[in-house]
Amino acid sequence: MLASWYDQQGPAADVLHVGELPDPHPGPGEVRIRVTVSGINPGDTKKRRGWLGSSMPYPRVVPHSDAAGVIDEVGDGVDAHRAGERVWVYGAQSYRPFGTAAQYTVVPDQQAVRLPGHLSDELGASLGIPGITAHRAVFADGPVDGRIVLVHGVLGGVGSLAAQLARWGGATVIGTVRRSDDLDRVDAAGVSHVVALDSADPAAAIRSYAPDGVHRVVEVSLSANADLDNAVTALDAVIAAYGTHADRTELPFWPLLFNNVTLRLLGSDDFPAEAKRQAARDLTSAAAAGALGVDVGGRFPLEDIAKAHDRVDAGGRGRVLVTLPR
Repeated sequence: MLASWYDQQGPAADVLHVGELPDPHPGPGEVRIRVTVSGINPGDTKKRRGWLGSSMPYPRVVPHSDAAGVIDEVGDGVDAHRAGERVWVYGAQSYRPFGTAAQYTVVPDQQAVRLPGHLSDELGASLGIPGITAHRAVFADGPVDGRIVLVHGVLGGVGSLAAQLARWGGATVIGTVRRSDDLDRVDAAGVSHVVALDSADPAAAIRSYAPDGVHRVVEVSLSANADLDNAVTALDAVIAAYGTHADRTELPFWPLLFNNVTLRLLGSDDFPAEAKRQAARDLTSAAAAGALGVDVGGRFPLEDIAKAHDRVDAGGRGRVLVTLPR
């Protein structure tokens, strides 16, 4: 099969190879997917770079955890009728050496989720890590129907899906963007109110929409927003953080304590298995109902995977995808 891999960590152009590798085959309880679209996450490029001093977990890594494609082989114990089923895939390279940057990938049966026929491969390949992280941030502490959810970084991969999921779950969504110039880029269909963090008083702006405070915060940078979150949270609120810019993040401890705020930290690889399965079910249902969409910022053929990784490392708008030859 045609695949990309790296045998050592480093810059994308230096370490990512594209060539032929042996075709994988599913073991008991596994399925093989013929990949059509592979989704890249910042976590994939961080693993490749050796972020935070991480080392090679395996001698060779085929990167990427998310994808869409078609099941073409099933292992023992898997319903044979799954062969030929369109699916979206999550966690392919979570504690496993070979991910989705290849014509074929093998995952446990439950990590290949049926993709309804009217949904695109691009959407399917964008639901895994960002969608499951967003779902956990929004719903880990119970339903949000009738609640107010503040989503920071609402134009980002996780933030956008979190806003859409919260709206699907019945919440009023307040989103934030970094700059006032970004306000017009936010889709009003998923976000009731938008606040720019460079405005004169973002806390007052948020409070104008939530006088009694917000009930959930989906947090992309706890170190940058801790004081703002403290200023706008309601009693017994939850701050669900999946990112920060400072490794040792300072918090306004006593004000948060007196407000009985819960801080939930989200590491997607190690969410409980049932939480991932519930997220997959809900993401599929929401997408099938037309409640989820993604902004694709770039599509690259597999031979240009190094450019795709550089695009993710550079940041910017939209999901970056790698397409596989049919």
